[in-house]
Amino acid sequence: MSDGGREPGPLDFGPDAGAPAPSARPVARPTPPPARAPAGGAAPAPEPAPGRGGRRRGPGRAKGGDGAARGGPGAGARYVWVVGAAAVVLVVVLIVATLQHGTERGARGLAPGSVLPPFAVPLALSDLDGDANLAGAGGQGEAGHRPACSVRGPKILNGCALREGGPVVLAFFVTRGSKCIAQLDAMERARRATPGVTFAAIAIRGNRGDVRTLVRRHGWRFAVGYDRDGALSNAFHVQVCPQITYARAGGRVVTTTFGELGPTALAARARSLTRP
Repeated sequence: MSDGGREPGPLDFGPDAGAPAPSARPVARPTPPPARAPAGGAAPAPEPAPGRGGRRRGPGRAKGGDGAARGGPGAGARYVWVVGAAAVVLVVVLIVATLQHGTERGARGLAPGSVLPPFAVPLALSDLDGDANLAGAGGQGEAGHRPACSVRGPKILNGCALREGGPVVLAFFVTRGSKCIAQLDAMERARRATPGVTFAAIAIRGNRGDVRTLVRRHGWRFAVGYDRDGALSNAFHVQVCPQITYARAGGRVVTTTFGELGPTALAARARSLTRP
């Protein structure tokens, strides 16, 4: 692992990739002194035996079932469980709301007039493994040891090559979003109707095997990159699925759309990128 917890991976060409990590040494724990007997000669009460996971079991529920009514440990455990479950539900609701109503909650994408940031990610169908390289220059540590624009090849989706090749339509998606998958199907139909414009997509995290299956099953002929750790989606301020960025030749961003568009609307937006 490199500084920051990222694997150098093939896209950074780190010199020590694959080196085994040192095993953790066990920590010695001091033996507690024996408990002193209380005054009067009575033997001390034995400590409860540890339960699963090394935790010590607390006192059992009182006979008669009134432990919870008295505010005993049973009531406390149930309270913690309820609070934890409510927190999980709240997080899920917030994520779904962000994905479905991103434009109402500040989804913005790249600013119009800005330039597509440099990046290099493995093509999903390739056997190349590694995190996204986002370095604008050499020696940028966690972003990449080499400039992203220089990391190219038949197994790599390179953002600099995209912007050099002409107008670009770049989508971000997740494998478990039905709307995202339908949008990429519409992109494939728009691609066939829009020569001169490059279409590409980035899969955000998820299982790479699932991404490969989707690409083959749906017959997508545009390049699909794999953003293993989500760093590239952060660089593009992705908050909604589907989210599509449109850029003219040279990578100058025109706009970003959020939510589904039909193939006709997509093709019209793509054709507008070729006009002065």
